[in-house]
Amino acid sequence: MTRAEYRLAVAEQVILGWHCARSSGADLAGVWDSDATCTNESLLSAVDEVLLLAEIHAFPMASAARRSMQDALDVAVSCLMEEFLRLKVWDASQMEVRLGVRFAVGKFSMPAADSGVSLSLAFPTTGSISTASTIDELYASGGSQSSRVGAVTMLLDGEFFDELDLISPASLSVLHQIALRVIRAGYTKELLHAFTNAPCDVLDRFLTILQMECAFETDHVSFEDAEWWTAEDMIKRWILATKLVAKALAVMQRQLQAQSCGAFDRFKNDYFMAIAKNSIFVLLRFANGFTTTEAPDKLVYVLEMYEALSNATPGLLLLFTEQRVELVSRQVEVVLAKLARALRAMIGGLIARIRTADCPQTTGSAARGVGVHPLTRYAMTCVELLSPHRAALDLILANGAGESVTSLGSLVAVLVTSLERHLEEINPKLSNDDDDAVAAAAASRHLFLATNASYVARRAVDAGVEPLLGDGWAARRGSLIARYVASYVEACWAPVAACLETAGRKPVKVAAKFSSAFDEAYESQVHREIPDPALRDALRKAASEMVVPAYSAYLQNHPKLQKNVRHTAGELDRLLWELFEGEAAERNKLLL
Repeated sequence: MTRAEYRLAVAEQVILGWHCARSSGADLAGVWDSDATCTNESLLSAVDEVLLLAEIHAFPMASAARRSMQDALDVAVSCLMEEFLRLKVWDASQMEVRLGVRFAVGKFSMPAADSGVSLSLAFPTTGSISTASTIDELYASGGSQSSRVGAVTMLLDGEFFDELDLISPASLSVLHQIALRVIRAGYTKELLHAFTNAPCDVLDRFLTILQMECAFETDHVSFEDAEWWTAEDMIKRWILATKLVAKALAVMQRQLQAQSCGAFDRFKNDYFMAIAKNSIFVLLRFANGFTTTEAPDKLVYVLEMYEALSNATPGLLLLFTEQRVELVSRQVEVVLAKLARALRAMIGGLIARIRTADCPQTTGSAARGVGVHPLTRYAMTCVELLSPHRAALDLILANGAGESVTSLGSLVAVLVTSLERHLEEINPKLSNDDDDAVAAAAASRHLFLATNASYVARRAVDAGVEPLLGDGWAARRGSLIARYVASYVEACWAPVAACLETAGRKPVKVAAKFSSAFDEAYESQVHREIPDPALRDALRKAASEMVVPAYSAYLQNHPKLQKNVRHTAGELDRLLWELFEGEAAERNKLLL
């Protein structure tokens, strides 16, 4: 045995012995521990010995010793790759200390979502998704609610990341030593491949917010696969994770480029872009799971996901070199296009829901045919929730969602038109066909339509979408409400005033008939509730103008009735201005 063969045998024994023991499941230390401390000098020396023998071409090409050396070299490089993957290059501990919170890394359970979603719950009852509302779910312990909200606010502040040292200083020398040996061995491709599996403590902490391990391992994640979570909760988590990852990556790139890593410097860009691509692809696979849903109740959540990805994309693409950016950009564009297609389908479903929704009997003033219908509340809640997303919706709808819907403004117009056509078809059921019942039904119908039209106008202003509906929309809406008010007064109060026009009858009997008709109409209307003060006043004013002047003129023409009638003209006016207070009117009577 030559000296070179002896040196190889000694090194081979150490390397292969360690490799076999690790392969059998033994918990043996490598060259360095996760904190970059050298714990196995003999293994490192054995690796260096094999590298040296390969560099000096110690054995002939076809010799058995050369083959043994090559096998040992393969195992040695495999050992170095394993060491690299075990190395803790990025450190999130300083971040947790500064925030005073600990990220949850274990699984946890979420309450089951309701199996049935009623019409009124199809859209969320609050505005845009709040990152602060997820804090309790993102941390395992530590701090009050306010401190957790502050923690996430700090995390989303780029300056906070700049103040942290996210790179473990001890890892830099190890990166140099590993890279140096890989270059000597001629195995740089193997190191580049290892980058695709490189861990990153900082990014991994943020990606655990998603709490879906399958997202890291599969090409497609569907939210239907996690039935114990609500779609809202999942998307809130995804949006928060996306914002944090985007912030962290920008700072990590700057800090890595600022470090001198020796032989590893030539790999820094490839290394960083590999871990950046991995984290971005996790987020994209997660978002892709929501591209197959067409349920309208997911519209706002998926829309916020689309916006978050769109807003983060420019900054994320800047992280990559020209050679690498195309792949990431193409994948982002695919997911955005699929989300947009799903959103257009959801919008079509929303329009269909407004047009065809079942309108069951309800309680309260709506049950009496005059209140704001649940479908009206639902439609305008949708408008209000969609209005902050005008820019994204205009972009998505520009490609067409059918029904001539090409923007948020045209969508609102279609929703309102569809709603009003649907409401027009709602008619009170009559127990008989006598004139009084028909007149009462007509009055209720016009009051109902006026109430809902007024509600639509008010909510359109509150949502800030009125300017999107055109210059004449508000005027047309006012004219429509005025027509409904006039029709209501004509149906309910014109017959009362008509009692004074009875020719050839004694004034006393005419006054009595008028009073009876007025009392009957008043009692049928006084308990109805009109929540809109402007509409309430318009209705009172119109009713008063229909009845009071005619009654006042009749009393002036028959002065002898002044002392024998039940009400003066002034009293009638006061009573009419008490209408439409609902239950408040009854409480006021009791107080009197």
